[in-house]
Amino acid sequence: MIFESDAFISYAHLDNVELIEGHKGWVSNLHRALEVRVAQLLGKQPQIWRDPKLQGNDFFAEALVDKLRRVAILVPVVSPRYVKSEWTRKELSAFCQAAEKQGGIRFHDKVRVFKVLKTPVPLDTHPPELRSLLGYEFFKIDPETGRVRELDEIFGPEAQRDFWLKLDDLAHDICYLLEIFEHPDTAPSSQPVGQGIFLAETTGDLREQRETLRRDLQQHGYVVFPTRPLPSVASEVKVAVSEDLAKCQLAVILVGKNHSSVPEGGADSLLEIQNELAIERGKQGNFSRLLWIPPGLQVEDERQVKLIERLRMDPRLMEGADLLETFLEDLRTVIHAKLKRSPSIAPAVRSPAPQPNGGSHPRLYVIHDQRDTDAASAWVEHLFDHFEVLQPVFEGDEAEIRDYHDENLRSCDGVLIFYGSTNECWVRRKLREVQKAPGYGRTKPAPVVGIVMAPPRSPDKERFRTHDAMVLPQFEGLSADILQQFVASLKH
Repeated sequence: MIFESDAFISYAHLDNVELIEGHKGWVSNLHRALEVRVAQLLGKQPQIWRDPKLQGNDFFAEALVDKLRRVAILVPVVSPRYVKSEWTRKELSAFCQAAEKQGGIRFHDKVRVFKVLKTPVPLDTHPPELRSLLGYEFFKIDPETGRVRELDEIFGPEAQRDFWLKLDDLAHDICYLLEIFEHPDTAPSSQPVGQGIFLAETTGDLREQRETLRRDLQQHGYVVFPTRPLPSVASEVKVAVSEDLAKCQLAVILVGKNHSSVPEGGADSLLEIQNELAIERGKQGNFSRLLWIPPGLQVEDERQVKLIERLRMDPRLMEGADLLETFLEDLRTVIHAKLKRSPSIAPAVRSPAPQPNGGSHPRLYVIHDQRDTDAASAWVEHLFDHFEVLQPVFEGDEAEIRDYHDENLRSCDGVLIFYGSTNECWVRRKLREVQKAPGYGRTKPAPVVGIVMAPPRSPDKERFRTHDAMVLPQFEGLSADILQQFVASLKH
């Protein structure tokens, strides 16, 4: 399909009023950020528009309706005002009517409407066209107080960071659909039965962890279920979850400190329903179940205490299931290890990865921060005389960058971590990623690992110690003599 513009942002103008004089409104910031991120991902400037001049009592011009007929994607910004606005309802209706004449609101199993949730709004008050869509939540709910905070830079750096994380999800999904429009022959067919991942709905205290896993899996090309909001009635929940589980070979269930809500007409909580149905799905074979409890979880709700105890003691954990009480990053590693061991759970789009070098030189992966690219060049040049040297990439699709990093960890013979402009936390994290390489599918022996202590010299660097790698002081610049032990170990 050919469209004149890529996306139209539909919103209530009350939601774009500046909270602080001199600052742009929330929708204006969303518009600009979306244009920038989509352009970066597509490699060209997108046509994303909205009409900032129109008011709710203006005549719904035929010109606007005509433009909505020729736009690929609608981005409604849902808020309490949005669902009450006759104007936004007309925009939504006009777009959907035009889409039906163009073959439907869905294209290759993707919906042409991307629902942005600026503020929580009860699902039953959403326009009917939007109720089946999950949406992108640009707000956070404090699990302790229940207070809602929109993701806006005026609420501090953490809210600004979370805004960009959610914006990145939205931009990736929009780009994926735009690329399908441009190249429909390359679009993947419908996800085969049994090849998805079920990421169970959880409680608010684990919302961020669930979003992190969902984002990671989707950026690696996997289809994650549920793809729509679950119903509120217990009998309907069971039908919807069962249908989703039938399309999956792996279920991941996150267990938090809060007790999950009980759907209307039911006796069990939503988490219990999803877990029991996953157990039933496992009896059909070719299915795995992962339960995760954050380490050191403090639970006060007596119902949740009893539930967690039942899960820990459940003898059915021996039947194709695991319960982990470890860090989230370790859970992610286990998930990807299971996916790599199960080729039938294929990602919808697999990013290209570097192929192993067929030459005789050992492969050395020099890991450095982007800020240290120039500073690390002297070590890279020196080591290239001895090894096939690989370096990180910093530009391009984030999923491809991550896949490239994982592939290097799988295939390299040695790793050299460059401790320059970064801090010790960064170095420890990179060292831990090297240690978890078997979880990414590494079958070779463990790599030789070194850490270059590069300028600038600091007390933290001088105190740095580890038994997991060779520490190579290079505070005065490149010293071939000090590197020799590492070079000899890697060659050996």
